[in-house]
Amino acid sequence: MTRARPRRLGPGSTVAVVAPAGPVDPEQLERGVAVLESWGLRVELGKHVLDRHPTLPYLAGRDADRAADLVRAWCDPDIEAVFCARGGYGCQRMVDLLDLDAMAAAGPKVFAGSSDVTILHDELGAALNLSTLFSPMIAGHLFDAGAQEHFRSTLLSPESVVELIGPRTATAGHGIASGITVGGTLSLIVGMLGAPGSAPPPDGSILLLEDVTEKPYRVDRMLTQLLRAGWFTGVSGIALGSWAGCGDVRPVVADLLGSLGVPMVWELGFGHCPGQLTVPLGAEAVLDADNGTLTMVEPALV
Repeated sequence: MTRARPRRLGPGSTVAVVAPAGPVDPEQLERGVAVLESWGLRVELGKHVLDRHPTLPYLAGRDADRAADLVRAWCDPDIEAVFCARGGYGCQRMVDLLDLDAMAAAGPKVFAGSSDVTILHDELGAALNLSTLFSPMIAGHLFDAGAQEHFRSTLLSPESVVELIGPRTATAGHGIASGITVGGTLSLIVGMLGAPGSAPPPDGSILLLEDVTEKPYRVDRMLTQLLRAGWFTGVSGIALGSWAGCGDVRPVVADLLGSLGVPMVWELGFGHCPGQLTVPLGAEAVLDADNGTLTMVEPALV
């Protein structure tokens, strides 16, 4: 089922930046905010965006505070979009603290982020029936010029970026598939297995997968776990993103996923890579594996 698409942004739109996962570098945050402001956006920072957890240094503050920042921003009628500052780890700890009823009542908004934010895409997309953006992180080191431009176009002129293709995209399985885009970072998807509300992709889905610094045997283990859990049963096509620091995982992917017989592309250009593309999740798309393109049926934002 097609999900609601948020409204596009424009000059003067107010966006919030929150830190639902790992601690944020103030200088990188300042640079990212300056980029957003150069697009004509007004930026509000979450109250706890620069917090540090008192005993767990890998978290951007306490779980309840990180969740409260996200809910507060979402429920503010003046804020049109919520961007995640960075990934790392922590979304899994705070996701069950979100007031989803209040967020649903506030209506659809743009939600953007990637990596550890995969679990929030899954939760908010399902609970709010909302299409979201798997995007570069505002305070991440990969928020480079290429990533910035594609993200800006997706937010402000989404009709200009309905066709996605990376600089090194290659065919891994021939054919054409159409369906709703799902997925994100592989290790986070595996981490959601068995959690309340977690379910395999609906029939006809186009699955997006990427990861970072996971050795080939670990990618093998995670894909095998998903296969054993019946997670690929309804998948009609697969778009693979970057595998930075993972070594050569192509033989693993070919061995485990090649037998599915679905259209598949390699290195579509999203994930932990320079110039990363912003990809809508929960949106209708067509994957043409022979041309190496993922084309959105409608622009990501209304």
